[in-house]
Amino acid sequence: MTPQNYLREGERIDDLQTAGLRILQHPARFLFGTDSVLLAHFAHAPKGSSWMDLGTGTGILPLLILARRPLDRFDAVEIQKAAADMAARSVALNGLGERIAVHPMDMLDAPAFFGHGRFDAVVCNPPYGKRGGSLHNPNLAIAIARHEVAITLPQVVSVAGKLLKNGGGFFLTHQAERFFELAALLQAEKLEPKRVRLLHPAPGRPAHLVLVESVKLAKGGASFLPPLFIHDASGQVSEEMRAIYAGEHDIL
Repeated sequence: MTPQNYLREGERIDDLQTAGLRILQHPARFLFGTDSVLLAHFAHAPKGSSWMDLGTGTGILPLLILARRPLDRFDAVEIQKAAADMAARSVALNGLGERIAVHPMDMLDAPAFFGHGRFDAVVCNPPYGKRGGSLHNPNLAIAIARHEVAITLPQVVSVAGKLLKNGGGFFLTHQAERFFELAALLQAEKLEPKRVRLLHPAPGRPAHLVLVESVKLAKGGASFLPPLFIHDASGQVSEEMRAIYAGEHDIL
């Protein structure tokens, strides 16, 4: 099949500029952003690990993570059937069907479906908007991706804790202003925060996002990594961001 055979009406194929990978996206639905790229770079696990992506959207995290991890495998769940179908076609487009399995399902059902303590690593780029907070986008697909419409942060953390093996890592990004809420939820599920990195739009501006790695049943004690600036003082993309996009930057 040619790449065009994987397309549906309104979709496009974007070049991920890494390992020859491409992804299907629909401009009228939620598109992946910088936070997904940074989360994929931040996440790590031993070689040959089994991964779970909670709310995979169009499958960006499995694609980017497996680009540098040739021995690993992914299961990915997505409640929106159209997005799950697009993610599955992106997997097929890249010839990764034996390493990535996309499941159109509610992540709340994942522990019963896959089993508790099944995965070495779990990643999630959850909806940031708190339920009952800001107004939802009138586009339901975008609203589900951006706001706690179908899932809440406590539920995401609970599901991750059930799916992880003891000693497994949970990697997610969220709004910096909700960090202490997130940390409390993680510890309540025996997921101990171990690595934390704040993301700033530019030097001198407050952090807007945070990357967090927590480990199931780990001892206390977190490492706060150097801040990451998306842009430099002149407003250009920072050198570190350029290196991350190019796949040339080591994981901190």
